[in-house]
Amino acid sequence: MISPVALKSPSVPLRARNEGPMTSLSPKNTVLELHLSPTQISLDDGGNINTGLRIYTDGSKTERGVGAAFCVLTDVNITHRWSTRLSLRNTVFQAEILALLKAVEHAVSLPTQQLTILVDNQASINSAANPKSHNSIARKIFKLLHSHPHIRVSWIKAHAGHIGNEEADRLAKEAAETENFPETPLELPKSFIKTFLRHKMLATWQMAWDDGDTGRLIHNLIPKVSLHPINWTRNEVLFFTGHGPFPSFLHRFNLAETSFCSCGEIGTPIHYATVCLLTTSYHMAPPSQQHQPIWFRRVANNSTSRRKIHNLLHFLQRETSLFRPDPN
Repeated sequence: MISPVALKSPSVPLRARNEGPMTSLSPKNTVLELHLSPTQISLDDGGNINTGLRIYTDGSKTERGVGAAFCVLTDVNITHRWSTRLSLRNTVFQAEILALLKAVEHAVSLPTQQLTILVDNQASINSAANPKSHNSIARKIFKLLHSHPHIRVSWIKAHAGHIGNEEADRLAKEAAETENFPETPLELPKSFIKTFLRHKMLATWQMAWDDGDTGRLIHNLIPKVSLHPINWTRNEVLFFTGHGPFPSFLHRFNLAETSFCSCGEIGTPIHYATVCLLTTSYHMAPPSQQHQPIWFRRVANNSTSRRKIHNLLHFLQRETSLFRPDPN
Protein backbone atom coordinates (compact mmCIF):
# COMPACT_ATOMS: atom_id res chain seq x y z
CA MET A 1 0.00 0.00 0.00
CA ILE A 2 1.20 3.49 -0.80
CA SER A 3 1.73 5.66 2.24
CA PRO A 4 -0.46 8.80 2.48
CA VAL A 5 2.75 10.75 2.92
CA ALA A 6 3.85 9.77 -0.58
CA LEU A 7 0.69 11.29 -2.08
CA LYS A 8 1.32 14.77 -0.72
CA SER A 9 2.23 17.52 -3.17
CA PRO A 10 5.91 18.41 -3.07
CA SER A 11 6.68 21.52 -1.05
CA VAL A 12 9.21 22.77 -3.62
CA PRO A 13 9.21 22.64 -7.44
CA LEU A 14 10.81 19.54 -8.93
CA ARG A 15 13.15 19.70 -11.91
CA ALA A 16 14.16 17.08 -14.39
CA ARG A 17 17.72 15.84 -14.26
CA ASN A 18 20.34 18.06 -15.88
CA GLU A 19 21.07 15.53 -18.61
CA GLY A 20 18.04 16.61 -20.66
CA PRO A 21 15.80 19.60 -21.31
CA MET A 22 14.57 21.42 -18.21
CA THR A 23 11.02 20.61 -17.04
CA SER A 24 9.65 22.39 -13.97
CA LEU A 25 6.75 21.03 -11.96
CA SER A 26 4.68 23.31 -9.75
CA PRO A 27 2.17 22.09 -7.16
CA LYS A 28 -0.13 24.92 -8.23
CA ASN A 29 -0.24 23.86 -11.87
CA THR A 30 -1.23 20.57 -13.40
CA VAL A 31 0.35 21.53 -16.75
CA LEU A 32 4.09 20.99 -17.15
CA GLU A 33 6.12 24.06 -18.06
CA LEU A 34 8.65 23.00 -20.66
CA HIS A 35 11.92 24.82 -21.18
CA LEU A 36 14.90 24.25 -23.43
CA SER A 37 18.26 23.42 -21.95
CA PRO A 38 20.23 26.64 -21.26
CA THR A 39 23.01 25.37 -23.52
CA GLN A 40 20.70 24.92 -26.51
CA ILE A 41 20.08 28.59 -27.28
CA SER A 42 22.70 31.32 -27.59
CA LEU A 43 22.34 34.93 -28.71
CA ASP A 44 26.09 35.48 -28.58
CA ASP A 45 27.86 35.62 -31.93
CA GLY A 46 28.58 32.04 -32.96
CA GLY A 47 30.97 33.01 -35.72
CA ASN A 48 33.86 31.30 -33.92
CA ILE A 49 32.12 27.91 -33.82
CA ASN A 50 34.19 25.72 -36.14
CA THR A 51 33.73 22.23 -34.74
CA GLY A 52 30.97 19.71 -35.33
CA LEU A 53 28.30 19.88 -37.97
CA ARG A 54 27.03 23.39 -38.72
CA ILE A 55 23.79 24.34 -40.45
CA TYR A 56 23.32 27.92 -41.62
CA THR A 57 19.86 29.41 -42.29
CA ASP A 58 18.61 32.60 -43.90
CA GLY A 59 15.50 34.29 -45.25
CA SER A 60 15.25 36.98 -47.90
CA LYS A 61 12.57 39.29 -49.31
CA THR A 62 12.98 41.33 -52.47
CA GLU A 63 10.58 43.17 -54.77
CA ARG A 64 10.17 39.95 -56.75
CA GLY A 65 9.57 37.43 -53.98
CA VAL A 66 10.43 35.81 -50.66
CA GLY A 67 12.91 32.97 -50.15
CA ALA A 68 14.07 30.69 -47.33
CA ALA A 69 17.15 28.46 -47.28
CA PHE A 70 19.67 26.51 -45.25
CA CYS A 71 22.93 24.75 -46.02
CA VAL A 72 25.04 22.19 -44.14
CA LEU A 73 28.74 22.84 -43.64
CA THR A 74 31.03 19.92 -42.82
CA ASP A 75 34.52 21.21 -42.09
CA VAL A 76 34.81 23.69 -44.98
CA ASN A 77 32.58 21.90 -47.49
CA ILE A 78 28.90 22.51 -48.24
CA THR A 79 27.38 19.02 -48.10
CA HIS A 80 23.66 19.80 -48.31
CA ARG A 81 21.48 22.64 -49.57
CA TRP A 82 17.76 23.40 -49.27
CA SER A 83 15.75 26.40 -50.43
CA THR A 84 12.17 27.35 -51.24
CA ARG A 85 10.17 30.29 -52.49
CA LEU A 86 7.27 31.85 -50.56
CA SER A 87 4.42 34.12 -51.59
CA LEU A 88 5.28 37.79 -51.98
CA ARG A 89 2.63 38.37 -49.29
CA ASN A 90 4.71 36.49 -46.73
CA THR A 91 7.17 38.35 -44.50
CA VAL A 92 10.93 37.96 -44.18
CA PHE A 93 10.35 36.80 -40.58
CA GLN A 94 8.21 33.94 -41.89
CA ALA A 95 11.02 33.05 -44.29
CA GLU A 96 13.60 33.13 -41.47
CA ILE A 97 11.60 30.94 -39.12
CA LEU A 98 10.63 28.48 -41.87
CA ALA A 99 14.32 28.10 -42.74
CA LEU A 100 15.04 27.39 -39.07
CA LEU A 101 12.27 24.77 -38.92
CA LYS A 102 13.59 22.98 -42.01
CA ALA A 103 17.13 23.10 -40.61
CA VAL A 104 15.97 21.55 -37.32
CA GLU A 105 13.99 18.87 -39.16
CA HIS A 106 17.08 18.04 -41.20
CA ALA A 107 19.21 17.92 -38.05
CA VAL A 108 16.73 15.51 -36.44
CA SER A 109 17.09 13.15 -39.41
CA LEU A 110 20.87 12.95 -38.94
CA PRO A 111 22.71 10.62 -36.54
CA THR A 112 23.07 12.14 -33.07
CA GLN A 113 26.23 14.23 -33.04
CA GLN A 114 27.59 17.62 -32.06
CA LEU A 115 25.51 19.99 -34.18
CA THR A 116 24.89 23.74 -34.25
CA ILE A 117 22.34 25.68 -36.29
CA LEU A 118 23.55 29.22 -36.95
CA VAL A 119 20.89 31.86 -37.56
CA ASP A 120 21.45 35.55 -38.32
CA ASN A 121 17.97 36.57 -37.15
CA GLN A 122 17.55 36.90 -33.38
CA ALA A 123 13.76 37.35 -33.58
CA SER A 124 13.26 33.86 -34.99
CA ILE A 125 15.56 32.37 -32.33
CA ASN A 126 13.65 34.09 -29.53
CA SER A 127 10.33 32.96 -30.97
CA ALA A 128 11.49 29.36 -31.33
CA ALA A 129 12.82 29.29 -27.76
CA ASN A 130 9.54 30.58 -26.31
CA PRO A 131 7.30 27.71 -25.11
CA LYS A 132 4.29 30.04 -25.23
CA SER A 133 4.87 31.43 -28.71
CA HIS A 134 1.71 32.10 -30.74
CA ASN A 135 3.58 31.25 -33.94
CA SER A 136 2.73 27.72 -35.11
CA ILE A 137 6.12 27.20 -36.81
CA ALA A 138 7.96 28.39 -33.70
CA ARG A 139 6.02 25.90 -31.58
CA LYS A 140 7.05 23.06 -33.92
CA ILE A 141 10.69 24.11 -33.62
CA PHE A 142 10.44 24.27 -29.83
CA LYS A 143 9.02 20.74 -29.61
CA LEU A 144 11.75 19.34 -31.84
CA LEU A 145 14.53 21.09 -29.92
CA HIS A 146 13.03 20.02 -26.60
CA SER A 147 13.04 16.37 -27.65
CA HIS A 148 16.51 16.60 -29.22
CA PRO A 149 18.70 18.47 -26.71
CA HIS A 150 21.90 17.77 -28.64
CA ILE A 151 20.81 20.30 -31.29
CA ARG A 152 22.09 23.79 -30.47
CA VAL A 153 20.92 27.06 -32.02
CA SER A 154 23.16 30.11 -32.06
CA TRP A 155 22.93 33.60 -33.49
CA ILE A 156 25.60 34.62 -35.99
CA LYS A 157 26.39 38.04 -37.37
CA ALA A 158 25.20 38.41 -40.97
CA HIS A 159 27.50 39.33 -43.86
CA ALA A 160 30.62 38.82 -41.77
CA GLY A 161 32.37 36.57 -44.28
CA HIS A 162 31.20 33.20 -42.93
CA ILE A 163 31.04 30.68 -45.78
CA GLY A 164 27.86 28.97 -44.60
CA ASN A 165 25.99 32.20 -43.89
CA GLU A 166 26.90 33.67 -47.26
CA GLU A 167 25.76 30.50 -49.04
CA ALA A 168 22.43 30.42 -47.18
CA ASP A 169 21.93 34.08 -48.07
CA ARG A 170 22.67 33.36 -51.74
CA LEU A 171 20.24 30.42 -51.80
CA ALA A 172 17.44 32.43 -50.17
CA LYS A 173 17.86 35.34 -52.59
CA GLU A 174 17.99 32.98 -55.56
CA ALA A 175 14.70 31.40 -54.49
CA ALA A 176 13.12 34.82 -53.96
CA GLU A 177 14.20 36.09 -57.38
CA THR A 178 13.30 32.97 -59.42
CA GLU A 179 9.62 33.05 -60.44
CA ASN A 180 9.25 29.35 -61.29
CA PHE A 181 11.08 28.19 -58.15
CA PRO A 182 9.23 25.50 -56.10
CA GLU A 183 7.01 27.34 -53.62
CA THR A 184 6.01 26.42 -50.07
CA PRO A 185 2.51 27.62 -49.13
CA LEU A 186 2.33 29.40 -45.77
CA GLU A 187 -0.54 31.08 -43.99
CA LEU A 188 -0.72 34.79 -44.64
CA PRO A 189 0.82 36.95 -41.91
CA LYS A 190 -1.47 38.89 -39.60
CA SER A 191 0.12 42.14 -40.78
CA PHE A 192 -0.98 41.44 -44.37
CA ILE A 193 -4.50 40.41 -43.32
CA LYS A 194 -4.91 43.53 -41.17
CA THR A 195 -3.69 45.78 -43.99
CA PHE A 196 -5.93 44.03 -46.55
CA LEU A 197 -9.02 44.32 -44.33
CA ARG A 198 -8.24 47.97 -43.55
CA HIS A 199 -7.99 48.81 -47.25
CA LYS A 200 -11.18 46.85 -47.98
CA MET A 201 -13.03 48.62 -45.18
CA LEU A 202 -11.84 52.06 -46.32
CA ALA A 203 -12.87 51.32 -49.92
CA THR A 204 -16.36 50.23 -48.81
CA TRP A 205 -16.65 53.25 -46.53
CA GLN A 206 -15.51 55.59 -49.33
CA MET A 207 -18.11 54.17 -51.70
CA ALA A 208 -20.87 54.64 -49.12
CA TRP A 209 -19.65 58.18 -48.39
CA ASP A 210 -19.57 59.12 -52.10
CA ASP A 211 -23.00 57.64 -52.87
CA GLY A 212 -24.81 58.75 -49.71
CA ASP A 213 -27.80 61.09 -49.60
CA THR A 214 -26.93 62.76 -46.30
CA GLY A 215 -23.92 64.72 -45.09
CA ARG A 216 -23.33 66.34 -48.48
CA LEU A 217 -22.14 69.60 -46.95
CA ILE A 218 -19.39 67.76 -45.10
CA HIS A 219 -18.65 65.57 -48.13
CA ASN A 220 -17.81 68.77 -49.99
CA LEU A 221 -15.26 69.61 -47.27
CA ILE A 222 -13.97 66.11 -46.55
CA PRO A 223 -14.40 64.05 -49.74
CA LYS A 224 -11.98 61.31 -48.67
CA VAL A 225 -12.64 59.08 -45.66
CA SER A 226 -9.86 58.57 -43.15
CA LEU A 227 -9.18 56.88 -39.83
CA HIS A 228 -7.56 60.08 -38.61
CA PRO A 229 -9.91 62.52 -36.84
CA ILE A 230 -10.56 66.01 -38.16
CA ASN A 231 -9.53 68.44 -35.43
CA TRP A 232 -12.49 70.77 -35.60
CA THR A 233 -13.75 72.64 -32.55
CA ARG A 234 -17.40 72.35 -31.55
CA ASN A 235 -18.12 75.77 -33.06
CA GLU A 236 -16.50 74.79 -36.35
CA VAL A 237 -18.65 71.65 -36.46
CA LEU A 238 -21.78 73.76 -35.87
CA PHE A 239 -20.83 76.13 -38.69
CA PHE A 240 -19.77 73.63 -41.36
CA THR A 241 -22.69 71.25 -40.74
CA GLY A 242 -25.16 74.13 -40.48
CA HIS A 243 -26.58 72.48 -37.35
CA GLY A 244 -26.06 75.46 -35.08
CA PRO A 245 -27.76 78.62 -33.77
CA PHE A 246 -28.96 79.61 -37.22
CA PRO A 247 -32.62 80.53 -37.87
CA SER A 248 -32.54 78.61 -41.17
CA PHE A 249 -31.74 75.42 -39.22
CA LEU A 250 -33.81 76.05 -36.09
CA HIS A 251 -36.96 76.88 -38.08
CA ARG A 252 -36.88 73.46 -39.78
CA PHE A 253 -37.41 71.82 -36.39
CA ASN A 254 -39.90 74.38 -35.07
CA LEU A 255 -37.28 75.77 -32.70
CA ALA A 256 -37.61 79.24 -34.18
CA GLU A 257 -40.66 81.13 -35.47
CA THR A 258 -38.93 82.14 -38.69
CA SER A 259 -35.86 81.33 -40.75
CA PHE A 260 -35.03 85.02 -41.06
CA CYS A 261 -32.31 86.92 -39.21
CA SER A 262 -33.31 90.19 -37.50
CA CYS A 263 -31.51 92.02 -40.32
CA GLY A 264 -34.18 90.78 -42.74
CA GLU A 265 -32.26 88.05 -44.64
CA ILE A 266 -32.29 84.25 -44.31
CA GLY A 267 -30.11 83.34 -41.32
CA THR A 268 -27.68 80.80 -42.80
CA PRO A 269 -24.08 80.15 -41.69
CA ILE A 270 -22.63 81.90 -44.73
CA HIS A 271 -24.97 84.87 -44.17
CA TYR A 272 -23.47 85.57 -40.75
CA ALA A 273 -19.91 84.98 -41.98
CA THR A 274 -20.12 87.34 -44.96
CA VAL A 275 -22.99 89.86 -45.18
CA CYS A 276 -25.01 90.19 -41.94
CA LEU A 277 -25.00 93.79 -40.67
CA LEU A 278 -24.75 92.53 -37.09
CA THR A 279 -21.56 90.49 -37.57
CA THR A 280 -19.32 92.78 -39.61
CA SER A 281 -16.34 92.19 -37.26
CA TYR A 282 -16.26 88.55 -38.37
CA HIS A 283 -16.87 88.98 -42.10
CA MET A 284 -14.97 87.29 -44.90
CA ALA A 285 -15.28 88.06 -48.60
CA PRO A 286 -18.62 86.61 -49.83
CA PRO A 287 -18.56 84.14 -52.75
CA SER A 288 -20.96 84.00 -55.64
CA GLN A 289 -23.73 81.40 -55.41
CA GLN A 290 -21.97 78.92 -57.69
CA HIS A 291 -18.67 79.25 -55.81
CA GLN A 292 -20.04 78.60 -52.33
CA PRO A 293 -18.75 74.96 -52.18
CA ILE A 294 -15.23 76.18 -53.03
CA TRP A 295 -15.55 78.98 -50.45
CA PHE A 296 -16.45 76.49 -47.69
CA ARG A 297 -13.48 74.27 -48.62
CA ARG A 298 -11.06 77.19 -48.47
CA VAL A 299 -12.39 78.34 -45.10
CA ALA A 300 -12.19 74.80 -43.69
CA ASN A 301 -8.57 74.46 -44.82
CA ASN A 302 -7.41 77.87 -43.56
CA SER A 303 -6.56 78.15 -39.87
CA THR A 304 -7.10 81.94 -39.78
CA SER A 305 -10.56 81.63 -41.34
CA ARG A 306 -11.48 78.80 -38.98
CA ARG A 307 -10.44 80.92 -35.99
CA LYS A 308 -12.72 83.69 -37.25
CA ILE A 309 -15.58 81.17 -37.62
CA HIS A 310 -14.93 79.93 -34.09
CA ASN A 311 -15.20 83.47 -32.71
CA LEU A 312 -18.30 84.19 -34.81
CA LEU A 313 -20.13 81.23 -33.27
CA HIS A 314 -19.18 82.40 -29.79
CA PHE A 315 -20.74 85.76 -30.60
CA LEU A 316 -23.92 84.22 -32.08
CA GLN A 317 -24.45 82.02 -29.03
CA ARG A 318 -23.72 84.83 -26.58
CA GLU A 319 -26.01 87.37 -28.25
CA THR A 320 -28.89 85.09 -29.27
CA SER A 321 -31.61 87.68 -28.66
CA LEU A 322 -29.89 90.16 -30.97
CA PHE A 323 -30.57 87.96 -33.99
CA ARG A 324 -34.24 87.22 -33.31
CA PRO A 325 -36.63 89.21 -35.51
CA ASP A 326 -38.89 91.66 -33.70
CA PRO A 327 -42.27 89.90 -33.47
CA ASN A 328 -43.99 93.31 -33.80
